[in-house]
Amino acid sequence: MSMAKVYDMAGKQLGEVELSEVIFGIEPNMPAVHAVVKNHLANCRQGTQSALTRAEVSGGGKKPWRQKGTGRARQGSTRSPQWTHGGIVFAPKPRSYRYTLNKKLKRLALKSVLSDKAQNGNIAVVEDLVVAEPKTKTMVNLLNAIEAGKSVVITNGVQQNVVLSARNIPGVVTTPANILSVYDLVNAKTLVIDKAALATIEEVYA
Repeated sequence: MSMAKVYDMAGKQLGEVELSEVIFGIEPNMPAVHAVVKNHLANCRQGTQSALTRAEVSGGGKKPWRQKGTGRARQGSTRSPQWTHGGIVFAPKPRSYRYTLNKKLKRLALKSVLSDKAQNGNIAVVEDLVVAEPKTKTMVNLLNAIEAGKSVVITNGVQQNVVLSARNIPGVVTTPANILSVYDLVNAKTLVIDKAALATIEEVYA
């Protein structure tokens, strides 16, 4: 049975909450996590690299010297790849690196990361994660009090004040509970979850 500590906004521990075994209690599948993180990084690539082949480099129409009798190697163009200012062999061209994975694999990877965080005690639940006004200091004090470090703050829906309060803190990412990113979760030390968001996670991803 996985448990997580519950805190208030001041960082004071209020007790513990039981985590769903279906979401937070499975055996982590690291190959699935690796596949999803690799997919995320590939999909982030712009693929805008480009270079010119010998057919696209201007110039080089004239044979630099006659074929035989000079003692030098035969050359047909000054734009061959071995020449300075020549074309590039197998030049990279703009392309898309995007590919898709099936939903079951992505769901397994997400559950694996959440389970791993739960097993290592890296989940902190906040009773009522609400910020009255955008203020970075409020979030900094909370994260320091619960020793969160590099973390993902998971809210129940879009909490604009929480987003604005956390966006200037290095290493801190905010996200709604219904669009969790495996890459962000893997990249964080601690998951700081609103108690209402925890219920949403257990409902959506079960």
